[in-house]
Amino acid sequence: MEPPPPEPRLQAAAGVLLPGRLTGAQLGELEAGWSAHLQDEPDMGAVGERGVTLFRLGARLLGIAAGHDLTDGPGRLYASVDAARRGLADLDTSLAGQCFAPVASRARPLTALAALAARDLRRGGPPFEPEATPGRSWTLLRHRLTGTI
Repeated sequence: MEPPPPEPRLQAAAGVLLPGRLTGAQLGELEAGWSAHLQDEPDMGAVGERGVTLFRLGARLLGIAAGHDLTDGPGRLYASVDAARRGLADLDTSLAGQCFAPVASRARPLTALAALAARDLRRGGPPFEPEATPGRSWTLLRHRLTGTI
């Protein structure tokens, strides 16, 4: 395996992520979802898959058996809203009203991203609430305590 480029953040990430947890090929799976953003008309299916892949890899890092209930819905929700927050796609309101079962406590650091995305979706999208507001902090705390998205 080749070492990462001589960039301190990449080397630190490789030191944490690669030994025994993830392979470089698994991390490379994230590329397809990000490259979909570079198209004139982003393929929202590929964008959604970016979220599913991110949540699947995150679950592996947390030592959780990732099931469809953890990765598919929450991962797609996060990726879709994240793309809209970045101005790369329109907000997909078809995801509004999705119900998710409460998430196990071990998965909550990961699914907190979906909880924030659900908040953005409920608030109707652009203009989006800035990050680090008291309301977003409350959403994270509530999710941490209850596991609801």
